[in-house]
Amino acid sequence: MKSITFESDLQRDGFAEIDTRSLPPGQHNALHSHPFEVKAMVLEGEITLTVDGADRTYRGGDVFTMARGCEHAEQVGASGVSYLVGRKH
Repeated sequence: MKSITFESDLQRDGFAEIDTRSLPPGQHNALHSHPFEVKAMVLEGEITLTVDGADRTYRGGDVFTMARGCEHAEQVGASGVSYLVGRKH
């Protein structure tokens, strides 16, 4: 899926806050949650999300979703990560 199509899908699905974000290589964010729903598409690099003790790595073109309040940890790959993300409150 192309990022322009993904962004249109986010808008259609009610994700009002849409942004492109980047995290530096090797960044680790300990267990936390967000007060909003997330839907994101990795543009470059990779990120591993740990949810309920299970790790899943997302790379360019992969899409992930996270429910509001979902506890998770994040580990960014060796080349960093950039992603297009929508947030729904």
